[in-house]
Amino acid sequence: MQLVDELSMIYTTCALFYAIFSHGRSMRSAILLFLFVAALAISITGYYHYLEDPTFHQNMFALLTATVVLRSMYVMEVSLRPSRRDKGRSLHQPHAKSYVNASDEAERARMDHRDVEILRTMWKMIAFGLSSIAGGFLIWNLDNKFCPTLRRWRQEVGLPWGIVLEGHGWWHIMTGIAAYLNLTWGIWLRYCLNGKQDDVEFVWPSLFTSIPVVVRRDKAKPQHARKDGPKKTN
Repeated sequence: MQLVDELSMIYTTCALFYAIFSHGRSMRSAILLFLFVAALAISITGYYHYLEDPTFHQNMFALLTATVVLRSMYVMEVSLRPSRRDKGRSLHQPHAKSYVNASDEAERARMDHRDVEILRTMWKMIAFGLSSIAGGFLIWNLDNKFCPTLRRWRQEVGLPWGIVLEGHGWWHIMTGIAAYLNLTWGIWLRYCLNGKQDDVEFVWPSLFTSIPVVVRRDKAKPQHARKDGPKKTN
């Protein structure tokens, strides 16, 4: 059961690894990448079962998570930051003239404003998610180090307040929050990479009392009624 509990983190991160690295690839490259990720997950599973060392699991999870997050940050900035996106377009199409009249310029300004707002919200999600997993990791390590003391305190306090001192439980809660934010960010980023920012809306009414969701906009809603960016959080 311990392996199932911990390896699920590896498998989820491997799925995110494939999602971010396979975008825009040919079918052949995507299949090869899938086989690589599958082999990696199987190798980690087998070696962890052989070692039975939690440190190995922690290191592999941290390495995979860092790779996915850093790659996603890079793709997000290059694809959505207007200055970097236009720079990439000019390098690939130095003589192209995408905007030739006032209406095109207005549409470009709208899209740039929309994408800047999206970037601002995405970076807020990243900061919140990283803070959550870092806080959970800290609490987990403190729980491991001071386990006898915390266990004695839980017995003295009793239920229900003794649950507050369950450090490993807080680790699961906080990593769960971080994982959900990472998945939601990945879904939203995929829509953006496919040029479908206007087809979906990011909703996060409150930073601490609600969870963010990506929902499809009403296709019947006229274009001029759509907002340029995501709904702001409190």
